[in-house]
Amino acid sequence: MPVVAIVGRPNVGKSTLFNRLTGGKKAIVDDLPGVSRDRNYGNVTWENRSFTLIDTGGFDPDPRELMISHIREQVQLAIEEADVIIFLSDGKEGLLPADINVVKILKACGKKVFYSVNKIEKESDYDNFPEFYQLGVEPLYPISAQHGMGITELLNDVADFLPVESPQEEGKAIRVAIVGRPNVGKSSLVNRILGYKRLIVSEVPGTTRDSIDTPIQYFGERYLLIDTAGIRKKTRVSLRVERYSMVEALKSIERCDIGILILDATQGVTEQDARIGGYLYEQGKGTIIVVNKWDLIEKDTSSMKKYTEEFRYHLRYLDFAPILFISALTGHRVSEVLKLAQQVSHAYRKRLSTSELNRVLKETTDKYPLPFYRKRPLKLYYMTQVSTAPPSFVIFTNHPEAIHFSYERYLINQLRERFGFTGVPLRLIFRERKR
Repeated sequence: MPVVAIVGRPNVGKSTLFNRLTGGKKAIVDDLPGVSRDRNYGNVTWENRSFTLIDTGGFDPDPRELMISHIREQVQLAIEEADVIIFLSDGKEGLLPADINVVKILKACGKKVFYSVNKIEKESDYDNFPEFYQLGVEPLYPISAQHGMGITELLNDVADFLPVESPQEEGKAIRVAIVGRPNVGKSSLVNRILGYKRLIVSEVPGTTRDSIDTPIQYFGERYLLIDTAGIRKKTRVSLRVERYSMVEALKSIERCDIGILILDATQGVTEQDARIGGYLYEQGKGTIIVVNKWDLIEKDTSSMKKYTEEFRYHLRYLDFAPILFISALTGHRVSEVLKLAQQVSHAYRKRLSTSELNRVLKETTDKYPLPFYRKRPLKLYYMTQVSTAPPSFVIFTNHPEAIHFSYERYLINQLRERFGFTGVPLRLIFRERKR
């Protein structure tokens, strides 16, 4: 689809406009300048025209801080990707030198640009509007991203410039969320997988605030990589922005198929790592544990075994999740991440026939029979799969309340061993058979 980028200096309402056009609240919106840092993508359909919309960080053509320099780089990448650009300025503040500098850059980029003045909501807001004619561009679109005023005229003209295209279904892309504490290397891993600098990488914890979606294709399989904000303890979430980021990251876990839990090899498993892993388990997501910064560890022949045992001990409920040791910085074993994600995805959506399930159920119970309950034998009559993602099974029995968790775990392990459910939580539901 064509790409439309929203560009402007900080705090003019770009994320508000992005949310308005995409019909959601995917981008973080706050009065603090510079809240949006990475490019954020969303799909928009307007008048039979479909396009990808990019929300960018505030563009400062004269950066004096490292983070501002990073944001400028991301905006320049967005401009290069875009077919059409929406320039946004602030009608309440009037024309500023930063606006003039941004427009100079846009005029030189050779792309179609629609110039809009935001926060025009009542008659008095037009007092500063004539100033923007100094930019030497027409037409100027007075809009209110917050209240939706003037949006129709702007979008009609943008759509007229785009090719007519019927909306197409996104398809069944494998949604992979990269989750973990701040500063463990989530964005570095995404950049390394993609082979270019898609996301800002900084030593400052919490650099990524929005959840950033990147569609890619790998060996014929479609993926949607979701790089999430670092999830902190609630007691450490002091800024409003950090609170929003944590909520967005948890929502990303809810909408993913597979969660890649990034751990820092130099720090081991922390309490917060275990908590994030718990979110993945509770949501029933396919899970891969990726231990990053493995290049910083002094290793011997047993190092990997020792670390694996430590991680298994602290993340016992994720005993089904494979562990991969990588370095996002050097690229060591990063190529294995999507290969493993592909295996987990196939297992996540695997469906088994009732006949083969009951064959395994019989062999399993013959090998280790159930104990007696109230002086009568416990019986498992038959099993059937009721859903995928995650795979869930119903087993009919004469006393559901009597099935011990250890025997349930034994059944799950047998299913995993027989059918290769790598990285996938399995759900067993015991029901009483009606006579």
